[in-house]
Amino acid sequence: MQENIRYSIIVPMFNEQEVIEETYRRLRLVMDTLDEQYELLFVNDGSKDRTADIVKDLCREDANVRLLNFARNFGHQIAITAGMDHAQGQAVVVIDADLQDPPEVILEMIDKWKQGYDVVYGKRLERKGETMFKKWTAHLFYRLLKSMTSVDIPVDAGDFRLIDRKVCDVMKAMTEKNRYVRGLVSWTGFKQTFVEYTREERWAGVTKYPLRKMIRFAIDAIASFSYKPLKAAAYLGFILSAVSFIYILIVVYQKLFTDTTITGWSSIVAINLFFNGIMLIILGIIGEYIGRIYDETKGRPLYIIWERAGYEQESKPKTHAEQEDRYEAIR
Repeated sequence: MQENIRYSIIVPMFNEQEVIEETYRRLRLVMDTLDEQYELLFVNDGSKDRTADIVKDLCREDANVRLLNFARNFGHQIAITAGMDHAQGQAVVVIDADLQDPPEVILEMIDKWKQGYDVVYGKRLERKGETMFKKWTAHLFYRLLKSMTSVDIPVDAGDFRLIDRKVCDVMKAMTEKNRYVRGLVSWTGFKQTFVEYTREERWAGVTKYPLRKMIRFAIDAIASFSYKPLKAAAYLGFILSAVSFIYILIVVYQKLFTDTTITGWSSIVAINLFFNGIMLIILGIIGEYIGRIYDETKGRPLYIIWERAGYEQESKPKTHAEQEDRYEAIR
């Protein structure tokens, strides 16, 4: 690691050709005010447009710019992980390329870091340009997650944050496949605080997190930090079994001691469908956790980098597993 690099700014990208030059311009304006060494580390997560080519041009023009080019799309959280693996700064900032998180807030984060905080995350006071549905579901998700886990994961906070070098080194020792980075940062502990800001509308382009990906992201977060869905499935199974047993006793009593006639098959079919549906939901929850165990046992690297740009000495690209060998796990 180059000790003279003070700050590393990690920018994950996926099809951001419309905005990436403006993102670079604003990040450079902010970082140049510090009069300290920094690097802008752009991670191209398998973009299909000209995103990578634009950043390559920036690498040739600006010695502070770096590019990691994935062999394919591995996902936003994995792109952040790759950036942390390669970041050389004493303070590491993660910010998306869409400029919804204002780069100017980085200066406030750095002030907090210099006061002794190891993690400074951005807390959203307002989310401009988003639908009421997305705001409502995000509000509900953060509070549901907080209630389901013992880890103190901040509400209304995304991946936009600054972490100290020692926190970054701890993150490198975590090799789990289904990653929820903001949760992992909270799990590490250390001295944490926040800065408040207003999240702006996307500067250009379209969101890379449609509803399908948001649902997958929420499942990753809950399954990574909570076993309560499994416990809820067990409790639900017990309650339904008790209700079923009571119903059987009622049916037997009616048959032996009353003249009540049990009519029709529709009610029986409806009850069977209901219980079968519950069973399938429970099996799906169990399958989600088993699938994660399967992912962990395969031993595949988190990502593959096939090209790097902006580095003084080009070397063979390294996977996450190869990077891990360079760092001793903190026990």
